[in-house]
Amino acid sequence: MKYMKLGSKPDAFQTEGSNISFSGFILDYFSKRKIVLMELLNGLQFPLLSKSSRLQRLVASSNEEKNDELDISDIPGGPSAFKICAKFCYGMIVTLNAYNVLAARCAAEYLEMFETIDKGNLIYKIDVFLTSSVFRTWKDSIIVLQSTKSLLPWCENLKVINHCIDSIGSKASIDPSEVEWSYTYNRKKLPSENGIDSHWNGVRKQLMVPNDWWVEDLCELEVDLYKRVIMTIKGKGRTPPVVIGEALRAYAYRRLLGSLEDAVSNGVDRTKRHAALDAIVFLLPTEEGSVSCGFLLKLLKAACLLESGESHRNNLIKRIGAQLDGASVADLLIPVNTDENSVYNIDLVMAIVEEFMSQNSDNGKAKLQDDEEIVEAENVSVTTVSSTLKLAVAKLIDGYLAEIAKDPNLPLPKLMALAEMASSLPRPTHDGLYRAIDMYLKEHPSLSKSEKKKLCGLMDCKQLSQDACMHAVQNERLPLRVVVQVLFFEQVRASVASARSDPSAELPSAVRSLLPRENGNSIGSSRSAATTTTEEECGVPTSSDINSLRSMRLANNSGGSERSSGSSDTNKNGDDKSGAGKAKGMLMPKKILSKLWSGKTNAGENSSSDTSESPGSANPEEVKSTQSRSTRRSVS
Repeated sequence: MKYMKLGSKPDAFQTEGSNISFSGFILDYFSKRKIVLMELLNGLQFPLLSKSSRLQRLVASSNEEKNDELDISDIPGGPSAFKICAKFCYGMIVTLNAYNVLAARCAAEYLEMFETIDKGNLIYKIDVFLTSSVFRTWKDSIIVLQSTKSLLPWCENLKVINHCIDSIGSKASIDPSEVEWSYTYNRKKLPSENGIDSHWNGVRKQLMVPNDWWVEDLCELEVDLYKRVIMTIKGKGRTPPVVIGEALRAYAYRRLLGSLEDAVSNGVDRTKRHAALDAIVFLLPTEEGSVSCGFLLKLLKAACLLESGESHRNNLIKRIGAQLDGASVADLLIPVNTDENSVYNIDLVMAIVEEFMSQNSDNGKAKLQDDEEIVEAENVSVTTVSSTLKLAVAKLIDGYLAEIAKDPNLPLPKLMALAEMASSLPRPTHDGLYRAIDMYLKEHPSLSKSEKKKLCGLMDCKQLSQDACMHAVQNERLPLRVVVQVLFFEQVRASVASARSDPSAELPSAVRSLLPRENGNSIGSSRSAATTTTEEECGVPTSSDINSLRSMRLANNSGGSERSSGSSDTNKNGDDKSGAGKAKGMLMPKKILSKLWSGKTNAGENSSSDTSESPGSANPEEVKSTQSRSTRRSVS
């Protein structure tokens, strides 16, 4: 830290009749906050009067009013600042540093200690010290800027704040390789800063300075000063937006996010945190990727807890929607801040998902101009990126649904509304949806049959992985209809696998129609709960039928290797044996499949040609009785 010493005399001065201690003079000022006029007049050459224009006017005014006291209790910096000015006037040693220089400067301005009164006066000397030393030092500039809070509006009128901010902004904007002063950096340092690989072939390398070396030191500033400094740094245009974002993140954790929930519940520092939130949101860089989605979600959570205005929330929601793929499930778990029974703020997440869907609704086309002709082509890179984003968001939403499903007070319509909002997003599998559904069924055992149908209708049984299917067929919480569909599609997969092992085999069109589509984003084609008929009307398979299906599936799994190893022998034995093997691999018991598809045939889910070839229509009498039903039915 830089400092300056003024004066050379000891701590005493001569009066006409006695040696009066200067400390006693100051103590008298401490107690009275006034200067006794006689003490000034007793000075041999009136040092205070000779260097202070203000005191000269006050003395003249007091003589006219016959008042022995001068009131200067409003001097900026208080007694300590006045002591510095008085010592300077009497030629005593005064040490100035970053902590007291601004108070002395404001006090000297108050006392009007200008060059016109006395050459080499205190104002001139302090200004030289500030310009030549303090403003050239990184940490001293910050210390002086911090001390301005108690000296307003004097320091603002003296332009000291502007000088400090400009000095700090200029230093923060230079190339890190030119940083030669000390700074605070307690976060994860670069390998070179930790001493790793600092030598090579016996030659010491210059330590690297991180781009965000200035971030932690500025966290000591109050919100209004911090805002002005960051605006100055941004205005110079030499600092990358990602560094500005890192600075805001560090400041938010220091001034806003730390113990936020406790502070809100106790009502502590609520106003200060409001101000910090306003400043941080205002200073957020607009460039993409400058701040993480997780940090934006933390700001949104803070805005909800502090009951901030809609403008902040809308701004943050729009930015979060643009980079939702970078969020985590934990980031989305924003607690509700109202009297609702739900634990999490589902409406806020729905607004974010809606914003994401609106921003990613069109992939767009790229127009390429080549000399005189315009070539219009699909923007393949944009499409690929968009698909990747949607896959990531779909996985995120599925995980979020599984977490909020644990809330026993979460209403079913709200869960379904969020799931259906993201239903068009591509998913490789529906395992995430199945997990959320199973979790909700576990935490809400009192759901009615119709509610279970609606809930299970969110997933497509055809898009469950083998592990999910293994879990589903043993899940007693699922409706019977869903278990049947899972078993059936597992049987279809076994048939496909058997057909692929034998190239001469052809799958029936009904089986081919049940295979998942290429894009993998189908939900509605085979949702397990599309209607509201009862199980009795549709002829649901009995528990023995389900057990037979399960045993068949296990038999298929265990015997798959035997079928594959014996396929060559089967082909050698003739067409009859080959056909019998295919039928064994592809067909299920007629009784069960007829019950499974009795409602689906009349519901119009398959075309007439597919229905005639479906596995459940092998018995003509059953097909006739099924077609005679006039109402739309589905197995629950």
